[in-house]
Amino acid sequence: MENPAEAAIYWSLLEEGDWRLHMAATSEGVCFIGSQQQPLDELQQWAAARLPGRALIRDDARLQPYRAELAEYLQGARTSFSLPFDYRGTPFQLSVWRALGEIPYGQTKSYSDIAEQIRRPAAVRAVGAAIGANPILITVPCHRVIGKGGALTGYRGGIQMKERLLELERGNPALLAH
Repeated sequence: MENPAEAAIYWSLLEEGDWRLHMAATSEGVCFIGSQQQPLDELQQWAAARLPGRALIRDDARLQPYRAELAEYLQGARTSFSLPFDYRGTPFQLSVWRALGEIPYGQTKSYSDIAEQIRRPAAVRAVGAAIGANPILITVPCHRVIGKGGALTGYRGGIQMKERLLELERGNPALLAH
C-alpha cells in the first residue's frame, strides 16, 4: 500500500511582480507549473486527469525551494533549474520533454528540430502534441519552441506568456521591472 504522504500532490502559489503561477510537486519533484494568472482550477483539472485520487494539499513551505528558483528566473537572475522533476507521460512525451530541457537559455528551436533531435524526423505533429501536454511550464522550457519560420505558435500559457518568457530570456529590461 502506498504511503498517503507520498500519494499527495503539494501545491503553492508563486506571486512575483505581476506573475501569478500555481505550482505543484510530489515527493519526487515538481510535477506542474501553471499558466500565468490562471485559477487553481487549472491545477485541479490536471491533477484529476493525470494523478487521480491524490489529495491536493497546499504546502508553501515544502514548495519554497521551487518557488525560489522560479522567482529568481522571473527576476532574470537564474538561467537554469536544479530541483528535481516528476515527469508523468508516455515514453515519447518524456523523450520530447527531455529534449526541451536541452535547449539553452535564450535560444529557440523549431518543432522539426526537436523531432530530429529525438530521432523521429517524421513525428513533427506528435512532437507538437507532446509539447502541448508538457505540465511543467517554464522549467521544462516548451516556450523555447517556435514554428520553423520563426513564428510563435501554440503555448498552454498563451502566446502572450510565451512571448514574455522569450523576451525575458533575451534580457529585455522592461520585463524585469514587472
